[in-house]
Amino acid sequence: MITTKKMRILEINSEALGVPTLLLMENAGRSVRDEIIRKIDVNGKNVVIFVGHGGKGGDGLVAGRHLAGDGAKVTVLLLGENKHKDALLNLESTLEMDYSIILKEIKDIEDLQPIKSDVLIDAMLGTGFRGKPREPFRTAIKVFNQSLGFKVSIDVPSGMDSDTGETPGESVIPDLVVTFHDMKKGLQESRLNVVVKSIGIPKEAEIYVGPGDVLMNIKPRDMKSKKGSGGRVLVIGGSKTFSGAPSLSGMAALRSGADLVYVAAPGSTAYTIASYSPDLIAIKLTGDNLNPSNLDELRAWIDKADSIVIGPGAGLAEETIEASKKIVNYILDKGKPAVIDADSLKSIKGFTLKENVVVTPHAGEFKIFFGEEVNSEPMERIQQVMRLAKKCGCTVLLKGYFDVISDGNTFKLNKTGNPGMTVGGTGDTLTGIVAALLAEGLPAFDAASIGSFINGLAGSVVYSEKGNHITSTDLIEEIPKVMIDPLELFKKKVYKKVLY
Repeated sequence: MITTKKMRILEINSEALGVPTLLLMENAGRSVRDEIIRKIDVNGKNVVIFVGHGGKGGDGLVAGRHLAGDGAKVTVLLLGENKHKDALLNLESTLEMDYSIILKEIKDIEDLQPIKSDVLIDAMLGTGFRGKPREPFRTAIKVFNQSLGFKVSIDVPSGMDSDTGETPGESVIPDLVVTFHDMKKGLQESRLNVVVKSIGIPKEAEIYVGPGDVLMNIKPRDMKSKKGSGGRVLVIGGSKTFSGAPSLSGMAALRSGADLVYVAAPGSTAYTIASYSPDLIAIKLTGDNLNPSNLDELRAWIDKADSIVIGPGAGLAEETIEASKKIVNYILDKGKPAVIDADSLKSIKGFTLKENVVVTPHAGEFKIFFGEEVNSEPMERIQQVMRLAKKCGCTVLLKGYFDVISDGNTFKLNKTGNPGMTVGGTGDTLTGIVAALLAEGLPAFDAASIGSFINGLAGSVVYSEKGNHITSTDLIEEIPKVMIDPLELFKKKVYKKVLY
C-alpha cells in the first residue's frame, strides 16, 4: 500500500536514475489498454476517454493511442488545458492521429451529455486531487456515471482522495480501476474491482535516497512565516582544543534552513566560535571542557530548541564523558529531537535512545557504541544496521562508502559522496543538516536519510569542481543549491556506484 506522496517520490527518483516519467506514463497507458482488452475485444468498438489535467490525462491519451492501434474507434474529450510536460507530449502525438482518433475540446459543460459506448475511460482527476470536484469535472463525472458502457478509472476514480478513500463530492463509479505500482491507500477499503500494474519504477528508486525525497519533504515556507518558523537548533560541543566542529554543524544547520542556531561551547571556545560568523549565537559555558555542571546552564536552551546536536569537538575528557551522559539523559527526558555524534556518541555507548533521535557513527564510532564491527558485506551490513537500530530504539545513520540509514523497521541507502569528503568536518556538516531538518518537523528517519543525501550531493558538486582540494566550508556553500534543485544536480551523475 502506498501514499500519494510516496508515489511521487518514487516517480522523481526514477527520473533521477534514468527512467523518465514519460516512460512511466507510456507503461501506465499501455497497462490500461492491456486490462481493457482482457475484458473486451475492442476491434471496431467505441471507446470514449474523458481526459483531464495532469499525468492521469496523459495516461489516458497513451491508452487511447494503443486502443486505436487495436482497431477501436477512439474519441477523446479534452476537459481543459493540460500543462503536465509528459501529457503535453502525448497530446501533440494524439493531435497527429486524426485518422484513428477523434479529439473534441469541451469548452462548455452543456456539451457534455450522457453517451453510449462500449468502453468509457476516466482519465480526469488523479492522485493529487483533494476536496470536491469543480466544473467542468463535476458535470463530467455525473455524465460519465450516467453513460452506458464498461467504465474504467485510471489509477483512482476521479473525485476520490487517493490517501483516504473519501469522496466528499461527485466521484466516478467504475467497473474497473487500473492502478499503478502499488495499491493506493484510498482504494484499500473501497470494495472496487482494482488491478495493480507495474509501470517500470526500479527498486532503486525506493532503496536509495533521491531528489524526490528532498522535493516532497522540504516545502517552501508560508509568506506569513515568522522568525523561528524554520526551527531553532542548539549545537552542544567544542572544547579547549576543538572549536571548528560545532561551528561547522551550526553553519550547515543555517544553510539548511534553520532560522536560529545556538552553539553552546565551554570557555573561550565560545568566543572563537562567535568570531567565525555573526549568524551563530554563541553560548559560553563554564570550564575548559564540557562538564556535568554545564547541564544547569543548558536546561533553558535545550527547552527552547526544536532540535539538538551534541558531540562535535567535545573531546573525551573524563568530565566531558560524564557531562554527555547527563545532557543526553535530559534531552531524552524532554523528548527533544536530537542528533548524537562523535565524542558524545562514544560517551554514551550502550544507551537506549528514542525514535526521534539520530546517531551518526562512522565505522569506528559504530564499534564503540554498539560493540560490533561493521560488516564488510553490503547486504549483511544493511541487516546489521536495521537490527541494532531496533535494539537502541533510534535512527542509525552509518557513514561510509555508502551510507546506511535505518529506524529498525525499514532502511535507505545513500550513494552521494566522493573521496574528497574524507576531509575533516564533513561529518559535522551532516549533523547540522539533519538537525535543521528535525527542527523543521521531519521524522528522524526522513531527516537522517535526506540529510545524508544533501550532505553527500553538496560534497559531490564541490568535488566535481575542485577534486580532492575541497573543504567542509566549500560544502556548506553548496547546500542551498542542492536543496533547491536536487534533481538536475543528481542527474549530472556526481555520485558513485554502491553495491557492485
